[in-house]
Amino acid sequence: MSKRRPRASGRSTPGRSAAARPKAPLWSKLVLTFGAVLMMIAGTSIVMLRSVVGTLEDAVDLAGADVLAGPSGQAAPDAKALKGAFDVLLLGIDTRPGQKADDARSDTIIIVHVSGTHQEAYLMSVPRDVRVEIPGKGHRKINGAFQAGLGPQGDWKGGLKTATQAIGKLTGITFEAAAVIDFNGFNKIITALGSVRMCVDDDTKSIHHYVVNGKPKYIGGIADNKEADRYAGRTGNQRFVHKKGCRNMRAWEALDFARQRYLPDGSTDYGRQRHQQQLIQAIVAKATSAGVLTDIGKVNNLIRAAGESMLLSLPQGMEVIDFFFALQDLAAADLVSLKTNAGWYNGYEINGESFEDLNEESKLMFKAATLDKLGEFIALYPNFVNRKA
Repeated sequence: MSKRRPRASGRSTPGRSAAARPKAPLWSKLVLTFGAVLMMIAGTSIVMLRSVVGTLEDAVDLAGADVLAGPSGQAAPDAKALKGAFDVLLLGIDTRPGQKADDARSDTIIIVHVSGTHQEAYLMSVPRDVRVEIPGKGHRKINGAFQAGLGPQGDWKGGLKTATQAIGKLTGITFEAAAVIDFNGFNKIITALGSVRMCVDDDTKSIHHYVVNGKPKYIGGIADNKEADRYAGRTGNQRFVHKKGCRNMRAWEALDFARQRYLPDGSTDYGRQRHQQQLIQAIVAKATSAGVLTDIGKVNNLIRAAGESMLLSLPQGMEVIDFFFALQDLAAADLVSLKTNAGWYNGYEINGESFEDLNEESKLMFKAATLDKLGEFIALYPNFVNRKA
């Protein structure tokens, strides 16, 4: 294949037991799904495959391999690294209309560890409130590491590089690839699909949508439950309620539900991660349904919508299409989703600001990843395995 050079990435606007084991979380499942879709298409039509490959290469923006310098600053590995065990960092950012270019934070941080045999993939989330030191920026929450590297123009490459180094230092893991995915890009995907089927466990009030003149409307700038209730009381615009039950949701409704972290069961960010898992499962189910994979136009539209919201950093010398084909075998792999701190908020405060810390078992989990021993880790700590969405 022809060599494809990384594009410049300085942007100022968003765009870029087995039966008991759960499905993959949102961001990681999207990336792995690209490989699976390519494999399925390859078995049907070479013409269709070439079209989809062209769309994928054009849609996905690339950052340089220098982003991947490890926790000790060592040089990024070359493409051969994907032949054995390897780790991929996935950052999910949730940008909103009117948001400043330098104000994006990676509220979803997932590490994908692929075993040396490529028969298992382990997915580990890093809590957004873990306190870390960022060189030149002082101490802040880990979700602010991406924001710290953005600069005034909102350079995603700078944000990804700073976040990769901070997360690598925290966990001791060197990443063979890394990606930023904008959550708002899923709006285009679901709109293209028409709707997705989602299930709500309990009535859930939104902090983002309110009933204005009888219709749901997005209201920005509201950070938590208390602010949401104050706004509703002041304006008379009641908070939109996601009613208990299963139904087909349009893009705005499905995305709004997956964003909520003030949940009836008190599971906060851990519950939000589970709902994001459910959302991507719904997207994949709809995208792989009859009439989609056999329609080259629909497949290209879906890949283009996702690619426009992604920035990807790869090993030196590896092309984007080779990376996704390298992931295709993971479609049949054993995907194990792990929850840091066993799903319990391990928090504390400094000067009135809330932070979270990794417990000793979580530190051991990341150490096991560096040794490719996560199978042994979950045998000792089965409570770290997520339940199904």
